[in-house]
Amino acid sequence: MSAKNTKSFIASFLKSGNDSVLLAAIAAGLYPILFYFSTNFQLVNTWQHLLFFVLSFIGLPVLLFFMVNWLFLKVGFLKKWQRYVIPFLGVFTFLFLMKICLYAGVQKKMIFGIVLIAALLSYLLWKQYKKIIVLQLLLAIMGLISLIPVLSKQLLYDSSWTSQPDAIKEATFLKKPNVYFIQPDGYVNFSEIDKGYYKIDNTAFKKYLDSSNFKTYPNFRSNYASTLTSNSATFMMKHHYYGKGSDITENTNARDMIISDNTVLNLFKNNGYKTYFLAEMPYLLLNKPDIGYDVCNFKPSDVGYIGTGLGTYYDILSPLKTYTKEAINQPKFFFVEIFNPGHVHGRQQQSLGVEGERALWQETLDKANKTLVQTLAIIKENDPDALIVIMADHGGFVGMEYTLQTYTKTQDRDLIYSIFSSNLSIHWPQGDIPSYDINLKSAVNLFRILVSYLTQDTSYLEHLEDDSSYVILNKDAPQGVYKYIDTDGAIVFEPLAP
Repeated sequence: MSAKNTKSFIASFLKSGNDSVLLAAIAAGLYPILFYFSTNFQLVNTWQHLLFFVLSFIGLPVLLFFMVNWLFLKVGFLKKWQRYVIPFLGVFTFLFLMKICLYAGVQKKMIFGIVLIAALLSYLLWKQYKKIIVLQLLLAIMGLISLIPVLSKQLLYDSSWTSQPDAIKEATFLKKPNVYFIQPDGYVNFSEIDKGYYKIDNTAFKKYLDSSNFKTYPNFRSNYASTLTSNSATFMMKHHYYGKGSDITENTNARDMIISDNTVLNLFKNNGYKTYFLAEMPYLLLNKPDIGYDVCNFKPSDVGYIGTGLGTYYDILSPLKTYTKEAINQPKFFFVEIFNPGHVHGRQQQSLGVEGERALWQETLDKANKTLVQTLAIIKENDPDALIVIMADHGGFVGMEYTLQTYTKTQDRDLIYSIFSSNLSIHWPQGDIPSYDINLKSAVNLFRILVSYLTQDTSYLEHLEDDSSYVILNKDAPQGVYKYIDTDGAIVFEPLAP
């Protein structure tokens, strides 16, 4: 439609005597859908999410608009207010849905405020309500324009980085101990925690691990700066380099890779393992991925269609106790996700300042240690000969006011290590520690080394990935992916070639 025809269509619509109830309802919900999908696509990239949003943001408003409008037309004492109904519903629905999109919910105070705004605007602008509809539709067009590159990125996504350079996907395990991969979020390495910006005495927990026959790996680190980017590389045993800079927030299909289908999970299943995913919060399940694990402590109904994933806490100790005692004729692989100690707050407006965030992190470290002790006690009691791996996804970002400062260039060694330094401690069955564990330097190579141990085949070590750590920068440096720590642990600043 040409610009001239568009203007003519809008003018005809504005002059028409049609109440436009249907169009008003659609216009009120269309932009919120497009806005939410364009800004949170990796959380809603399924057909069931699309159906939910269409029914909730358009279907329900259509039903509501027609019912309320009919009521005000038919009931005598309400007729004098009928002219305000559609303007009020149009403004109220639009603002209400936008609040849901922005805050993953609406508080009572917010609803009261929205009602007042909608009532005032409908009273003042009821003659102009069709212009409000046009404005909402124009916003929807802008939302669609914003969504197009997001959809294109999804459709054109290149997953070739997940390919392996050898036949490790077909590896056959000669050793089959039960394996526990325990991930405390943001747990910095023992080699960093007593210095730099941390300066925290964590020797009591270190001694506990030593007494429990764990070997700790100083200077171990993550390759990426977030849970999703780190774990997708870890479970695929390959670097993705943040999609060469396109995955600045959440890397494409990360949750599906981590939870549904990845090289590590498939290896354990192919070798006859029963697999378990136990998590304190449903962060990795937010987009309702197909769960590739045989057992999960969350049901699909436990995960909402809109949310942050950092809400309701779920106990992992009770199910862990149950499943470790479970007598089955196959070995077990557990992925246990613990959300402490975590990292400093994400945004500036949430920050408690550098010292306040450090103090808060120390508090959550104590919680993490308590949970880890309880977790390990259950495993040791019921599964003393297990292979137990404790590996954090990244560091705690202590020293920063908020984590978004990660995107600002720095060459401060302690800040960089605060991002990437991560705890690795392993209980090797019967103290059988392979000599090649000296290669355990970064997360991307963890499972390739473990597979070499389980298969007793060191040929898989010929294809270890680079142990460097990478970051995305967009401030004080041209936006792009940069190597921050090289394979030897030195601080560098090297842009990744496009």
